[in-house]
Amino acid sequence: MSGGREHEPERDRALEAAETLARWMDQRFLDPLLGLFLPGVGDMIGSAVGLYPVLLAWRRGAPKALLARMLLNLAADALGGSVPLVGDVWDFLFRAHARNLALLRSRSRGREVHGRVADTLIVAAAAVTFLAALAAPVVALIALVRAITR
Repeated sequence: MSGGREHEPERDRALEAAETLARWMDQRFLDPLLGLFLPGVGDMIGSAVGLYPVLLAWRRGAPKALLARMLLNLAADALGGSVPLVGDVWDFLFRAHARNLALLRSRSRGREVHGRVADTLIVAAAAVTFLAALAAPVVALIALVRAITR
């Protein structure tokens, strides 16, 4: 006999570790403090730590769209956090680690991770936005050249 433990669910230590990381990085503000006291390097450390839940989701068979969405959260956190001073406020507000943990929890069924249509739509919208951001300077340059050559 196991002393009443036979009906307890098995602990998911990997998910518990992801929860601990998210708590320290976002609720205890380690992520923004790293960015504040170690400009540039702190944001890279925060992003590197943030890869753990993404790796966990990947190991559990998460769809590529969900993994991309989690990586987008980390990219937005790193990009926003890289702006001097404003980035430190961004880090306090955006909380990529908590967002990714919520995605991982909401898509988990036991030790498997499943996606939703919303994940694909968000990744597609991010891709379109990214392409538009790349195209904007080119369009502006073409307009400038046309305006000068008239």
